[in-house]
Amino acid sequence: MVAQQKRSGVKAALVGAVGAAVLVKHCTFVPGPKVVDSRVPLATAAATAAALGAAPAFADEIGDAAVKLSNAAYPFMKDVDWNSYLFLAKPGGSASAMDWLKAIDKAIVMGGAMDSKLLSDAAMAHHKAIGTIDSQGVMSKATFTDINAAIGRLIASVPEDKTMDVYNSFKALVGSDVPAYLMSTVKEDDAKAAYSALMDFKDVVKAHPITPTEPVMSAKLSSAKLDAVAAAAGKLSSASYPFIKDIDWTSDLYLKPLPGVSAKEALQAVDKMIVMGASMDGKLLKEAAEAHHKAIGSADANGVTTAADYEATNAAIGKIIASVPQSQVMDVYNSFAKILSPVVGNNLFNMFSKGAASADAIAAYKALIQFKDVVKAAQV
Repeated sequence: MVAQQKRSGVKAALVGAVGAAVLVKHCTFVPGPKVVDSRVPLATAAATAAALGAAPAFADEIGDAAVKLSNAAYPFMKDVDWNSYLFLAKPGGSASAMDWLKAIDKAIVMGGAMDSKLLSDAAMAHHKAIGTIDSQGVMSKATFTDINAAIGRLIASVPEDKTMDVYNSFKALVGSDVPAYLMSTVKEDDAKAAYSALMDFKDVVKAHPITPTEPVMSAKLSSAKLDAVAAAAGKLSSASYPFIKDIDWTSDLYLKPLPGVSAKEALQAVDKMIVMGASMDGKLLKEAAEAHHKAIGSADANGVTTAADYEATNAAIGKIIASVPQSQVMDVYNSFAKILSPVVGNNLFNMFSKGAASADAIAAYKALIQFKDVVKAAQV
């Protein structure tokens, strides 16, 4: 439970950065240009991501360029099997879980640097796009355009070196056989047309940087109540840290799809998380990203961070949850409870059902229940 709570908070911090990073392994549908151009990764991270953004209410060059990109890339989007669980699979290669964690860290840093208003708008546009998805998992062309524009703007709001860090980190982890395989799953002409349009789009994004606004914490939030959340995080962390050390964080178990859950059902549950993430306070969200970055930096070979950084991460997650309405938190909980087979919980508990590990798991759960009460009392 503690581990799941922690991963849910990370998703909010990643809402923009993942769009720029995870799809690096998908961008290799088409070989890169023969002329080496340091700007190519910037765009590669922008277009085929098509998963996490939306256009703000104003029109500008990035928005206009997104229309051109979407017109050229939409046939390619329709070629992709979005109902496949292929995108949960770890690409070929020898990279370890810790190698992937370091790459994700770069995405967290990039996400933390993004303009918080653009990030919130982007999340809500993805929510809108999910509502238009057909039985094949393809969103409407209009919402696809909004998403491309938003990803472009999000990337334009961070320094280029952070984008390059994400690109280079994920590129180093993807096996050499991945590009050819991905190309074999779509129509080659459509993929090449999308890539060509992507190259044009990245030039526009690079030429129109956006200066992010430093977020200010909402006046609706009580500093005293947030301090109480931080104090409660200390108790939770002390009680649950032994359990954290019992978990095999290098396992691929957490990449496996939920049993009996279709891609569409999972997406609908994730949609509730996106809505919740969009409501989170921008300043607290940035602080949460920074806390996760620091915690990853102190993780040992088994993926376990220090007790102090674990506590800081729990405090940050508690605060961002406190910054959203309780109804949205319950929407996330109920949507996953609806699709989650009891087998999952039983299997996870059975992993820690013997000896000290069992006591550690129970102690962590009890502490989490107490922590959620404090967070609930602090909610807006």
